[in-house]
Amino acid sequence: MNISTNNIVIAFVLSMIAGLSTALGGSIGLFAKKSNTKFLSVMLGFSAGVMIFISFIEILDESMKLLILSFDKKSGSLLALICFFSGMLLVHVINRLIPNDIYSKNKEGKRNLMRTGILTAVVVAIHNFPEGIASFITSLRSLSLAIPTVLAIALHNIPEGIAVSVPIYHATGSRERAFLYSLLSGIAEPLGALVGYIILIPFMNDVVFGILYALIAGIMVFISFDQLIPTSNEYGKHSLSIIGLITGMVFMGFSLWLFI
Repeated sequence: MNISTNNIVIAFVLSMIAGLSTALGGSIGLFAKKSNTKFLSVMLGFSAGVMIFISFIEILDESMKLLILSFDKKSGSLLALICFFSGMLLVHVINRLIPNDIYSKNKEGKRNLMRTGILTAVVVAIHNFPEGIASFITSLRSLSLAIPTVLAIALHNIPEGIAVSVPIYHATGSRERAFLYSLLSGIAEPLGALVGYIILIPFMNDVVFGILYALIAGIMVFISFDQLIPTSNEYGKHSLSIIGLITGMVFMGFSLWLFI
């Protein structure tokens, strides 16, 4: 498959934008009060709607088409489904390896806050790494898929940046240090894109794209149901989460329609 230099550059830029949104969240966490949680609830639901819709309607469908062309209808569809659920399993395993008390809101002492912030930064970096690969691979194949995918990932990364910066700021009193940690956790995104470029580019063909697309779809769906929707409910009423979810799906649906 012929991949132009222009496509590679665009893929890196989009991955960088998605990653830097973590730093944006970090800066918001330092200066913004937690008064507008309703908006955050809606936007998290919106992000989940975008990711779920595009995963099922476009990315998984594209994966099946590529794998069916490379094999046959039965084998290609089965491989796509296996890879889809493997993507979900991958994120689940990563989550199981992360201590459950990382997001603890214990405020007994600056030491606990600092530990919480650093561990959260590590967790965010771990999550951002495969997301960087996902945004990079999607951008190589289709810009119409890449832009909404990166938008959803960016929205998802903003509250993660807040989760990193707030405890570190309250522990150290340093906005610069808190912002630096959120920035470093976001850099994992373009780093994932770089690894994807170095390792995967030589092997790029329809089969590899099909497998990666299915994995990406599984990862995005799991993140939506496991993280985005529950967090959206925490920050606002359930109805706000649903409004955001449906709005995200509608937005994604008409965005894809424009590229038909």
